[in-house]
This record gives sequence, C-alpha cells and structure tokens, in this order.
Amino acid sequence: MRQSELFTKTRREAPADEVAKNAQLLIRAGYVHKEMAGVYSYLPLGLRTLNKIVEIIRQEMNAIGGQELFMSALQDKELWSRTDRWDDAKVDNWFKTTMKSGGETGLGITHEEPLTRIMTSHIASYRDLPARAYQFQNKFRNELRAKSGIMRGKEFLMKDLYSFDASEEAHETFYAAARDAYVRVFDRVGLGDRTYVTFASGGIFSEFSEEFQTVSDAGEDLIYVDEEKRLSFNKEVLTDDVLAKFGVDRANLVEKKAIEVGNIFHLGTRFSEALGLTFKDEQGADKPVVMGSYGIGPTRLMGTIVEALSDEKGLVWPEEVAPFAYHIVSLGNDDAVSATADALYEKLSGAGVEVLYDDRDLRAGEKFADSDLIGIPKRIVVGKDAAATGMFEVVNRATGAVLKKTADEILA
Repeated sequence: MRQSELFTKTRREAPADEVAKNAQLLIRAGYVHKEMAGVYSYLPLGLRTLNKIVEIIRQEMNAIGGQELFMSALQDKELWSRTDRWDDAKVDNWFKTTMKSGGETGLGITHEEPLTRIMTSHIASYRDLPARAYQFQNKFRNELRAKSGIMRGKEFLMKDLYSFDASEEAHETFYAAARDAYVRVFDRVGLGDRTYVTFASGGIFSEFSEEFQTVSDAGEDLIYVDEEKRLSFNKEVLTDDVLAKFGVDRANLVEKKAIEVGNIFHLGTRFSEALGLTFKDEQGADKPVVMGSYGIGPTRLMGTIVEALSDEKGLVWPEEVAPFAYHIVSLGNDDAVSATADALYEKLSGAGVEVLYDDRDLRAGEKFADSDLIGIPKRIVVGKDAAATGMFEVVNRATGAVLKKTADEILA
C-alpha cells in the first residue's frame, strides 16, 4: 500500500475528551475513529491489526477442535428469562428495545443461552458429544463508565467459545486444553511475558474460574503474583486455604495492576438444565450436558497491546499483529531516490511481503514522526546513500537497532 493512497490521516493531538492512552494513540495514528464515548470505528490500519489478532485466536481455537459459527446479536427475551438473566436487576448492562411488531429484544451481551438452545437440535446422544463452537461477534454492554478506550466499550468484538461434554472429566480435559490455547494466543500477540493465569471466584459453578491478566498501569484490577511460580490470584480468592492449595507463600506475592484480557469458566449444568439440553448415555438414561465458556475480546486485546508496548513516540506493534511488516520511508525529491524506493516496494510487495510505502511529498522529520507513531515493526529508509550503494537502513521500531541490508537480504 502506498501511503499517499491509504485511507488514514495522523494527528498531532488526540480528542480532548479522550483519556485512555490506547485510544489517544490509535486515534492519532489513524487506526480508529471515535464515534462517541465507548464506541469506535476501525479504519483500514486498525482493521488490518484487528484481523491479525482475530486470525491468531481463530487458529488456536481450531487447533483444539473449535468450530466457528456466527449467531444473531438480537436476543429472545423469553429465552433469557428462562435462565433468570433478562431482568435488569440481575444483569444491569443490557441494551434493550421494543420492536414495532410488539415485544422486547436485546442486543447480545454473551451467548450461552442462544447456543444452548441451538444445541438442543444437534445433541441427543452421547455419540453427539463432545461439541465445541465459537464465534467472533460484536457484543453490546450498556457500560456506565467508558473511559478505557477500546478496552471497555459499549460495543466491542468478542470471541466466545462454548464447550459441551458428557462428563465432568471430559470437560476438565478440554478446559485444560483451552487454557493452554489461551496462553499460546497471548504469547503470539507479544504479551506472554506479562500475562498471568489468575485464579478468581468460580461463582456457583465451581471453586475457581481463571482470568488472564496482563500487567499494566492502565489496569482496573489488582492481582497478587508469585513471580517464580507464575501464579496469580484475585483479591476475592486470596485466602490462606487457597494459597496452601497451590503451595504459595503469601510473603512471595507482589501486588500489581492488570488488565483482564481473557477468561475461562466452568458452567456445569446450569444452562443445559434450564434450557433442556440433555443427552442419552450408553445405558439410555437422560443426563444434562456439562458446559464451559471461554472468552477473549480481540478489540480489548488490541487496546491492551497498545497500553503495554507503546512508547513516548507512538505505537509499537509485535510482528504477528502489525498491519504491515515493513514501512518504506523515501526521503527527498531526488529522482534516483524515488526510483530506488519504487523498485524496493515493487520487489517486496510482488513477493507477498506486507509493505506500507511512504511516498508522500513531506519533509523527512514529518515522515519519521508518522512512522514512529504508526508503529510498524521495521522501517526501511531510502535516501541518497541507499540509491547510490543499494544498501538500506532497516530500523527496528521496538529497539531502535539499525542494520544495513540489500534488497535481496531484506527479502530473504
């Protein structure tokens, strides 16, 4: 993509009412557009990065047997009433509306109920189990506070996976596989070294659920971390009995601020019993299906990457989620420089390398500032020296390290 043709524009300042660093930088760098508090549109650069994050998650969900589907955002009041989750006194962040034909509908906040109902048409016998279904879909939550940029929005993209098993033992096996898949996701997006599996209350379903918490000063949660064991606990479960169960000494715990980037829950049979999802076992007896729920918000994860990895100059994207692998910056109006930059761009893009080419007629300082702000992992500088020698400066955005390479070496 030539930057002169890219649908984006950088800004020196973020909107005055935007307080979250992730939104400030993403707006300034031309990745998102703020529509209102807690609501953002994703521009081409932002969508490229978001799609990279989605694809990483999709690959890891498929690897553990997940099958992707796509469900309606419009929700059936009667269905949610059967699980006692329609009443605002029980769930207070619904967006609801009255339909012209009569009756109420809501915009989905999560999808245990509708998917469980779908499964009643597909699961009748133990031979139909296990089942693992997931989707990427916009969720809607009527948040009172929307001051965390794309990390806590009224509308946001969610990956929600649901598991259906014949027994607790089968569920526990898959639950462990899902935990491992989540760890791989956070490793691949560049947050693995600062993201902890954090034990939290399991509510009525089990003793614990597990959150994935990324350490950040922008975090809204406090976690207590044993660095050596790489175990972490929320305050709600921080008791001597729990610490003894995990062999953790309270003196070794360090309090940290963190952002919750994912969670996995044991659901037991609450939804299957309420909505009639049963199967016949090998002896012909009816039994409720055992369920689990597993969530990651790709938009929230994108904001967390910005909070955790950006610097004073702008965004710093890990290679797997960056919108482009290379940012070619052409300096000056010299015909030889332009020809050299054009040739490098054609060589790399023709070989399938994702390249953003800054071919705009701007001063070098403006181009470098924009390049730092946009945060592509490697910048290739094309000036008079490169045109004369065929050696290009390749600058690592994260470290500032500079290597001299030929076009063939870059391509290799």
